[in-house]
Order: sequence, then C-alpha cells, then structure tokens
Amino acid sequence: MRSGLAGNKVRMPDFYQNNYAAYHEKTFLIDPAPWLGPLAADLEPGARVLDVGCGSGRDLVWLKKRGYMVTGFERSSGLAGLARENAGCEVIEGDFATFDFSGMAMDAVVMAGSLVHLSYAVFPIVFRNIVRALVNRPNPMSAPIALISLKGGEGIRRDSDGRTFYLWRDKALRKIFTGCGFSVLDFKCRPSALATADTWLGYLLGKRPG
Repeated sequence: MRSGLAGNKVRMPDFYQNNYAAYHEKTFLIDPAPWLGPLAADLEPGARVLDVGCGSGRDLVWLKKRGYMVTGFERSSGLAGLARENAGCEVIEGDFATFDFSGMAMDAVVMAGSLVHLSYAVFPIVFRNIVRALVNRPNPMSAPIALISLKGGEGIRRDSDGRTFYLWRDKALRKIFTGCGFSVLDFKCRPSALATADTWLGYLLGKRPG
C-alpha cells in the first residue's frame, strides 16, 4: 500500500496484509466520486494515472471506467491481488518509501489516504519521491497533477486496530506542497465516508512551471 530514507525507515503496519479481505469489504463500495471528480475534470482523455496505495482497486475501477490508463501501486500482496481482479490492470507491489518512481511516466498521481501513517519528518521525503513519477509524463505539454488526502487535526492518534495516524493542519500541508513546486487547484475538507469522527483534507495539486 505503500531513494531510501537513511536512518528513518518507514514501516507499514501489517494490518493491511493481515486484514486485507476485511479492509476490502469495509472500503470498496464507498463512492470515490467526491474526491476523484475534481481530478477527472482536469485530466486529458486517456491520461495515465498512478494510484499509490490503491488498496483493493476501488479508485482504479472508477478511473478506468472513465477512460483513463491506470496503474496501481500497493504494498499489501492481498490487496494488490484484489485490485488486479477488480480493475483488470497492472498493480505494482512495493513500498513507496523505497521504490524508485522516477522511471515511471504518469500524467497524474493519486494518493488517497495512503500516506496517513507517515511521520511528519518522513512525509515530505516520500511525497517528493512519489511525484517523481510525473517528471517523464507522456504529454509534457500537460500540467502534472497530484491528488492527495490526509486526516485533519493535530498530533498523533492510534486506533483500536493498532494503526498510527498522523493528523495534519491545512497550513502545514500547503507549505510542504509549495516547497515541492505545487499549487493547490482544489481543496475540500469533508467528514469521513465511513461515518467516523475523522475529518479528511483533500487536495488537487498542479505542478508549477520551472
């Protein structure tokens, strides 16, 4: 679901491998249109989209049905297998903290809830690594786009499943995105689709020229 990070190794919890079937059942039927709609509105027909932390392929299916060329990236082998079955597309298995994305050629990158377990220190490093997939995009005249969502709030929270979540303030995220050469094209703050008390911060980012 998830260039090395010397001295700051990122470990994904085993939750997504050990509970992949239950996670699929809990999340797959959620309608992704509220956060993927703004992305689709800015993409050229047939654009190549990389979904990092694709889970069981919900967002891949939505994007593929709209004519985009999709590729998934997932650390959990169980979820990756389900994503291949559901979306019928390539799904790369790997850790996004160590994978070299520079060899990919994508028009857009989706990171919907996939970076929520990264510490504040590691997050900017991993974000920069992932968006390297946009450098060699097929259509260099089109603006590279990134879609990302993270949990809003302050501090660190551990849930009943043993997962650690890092909560973010809008101002802090915008500073990181600006430092990476992106501007915010669209922003939404919305409650969790799972009817929890969580708040999600969603950003559609465009890469500035130069």
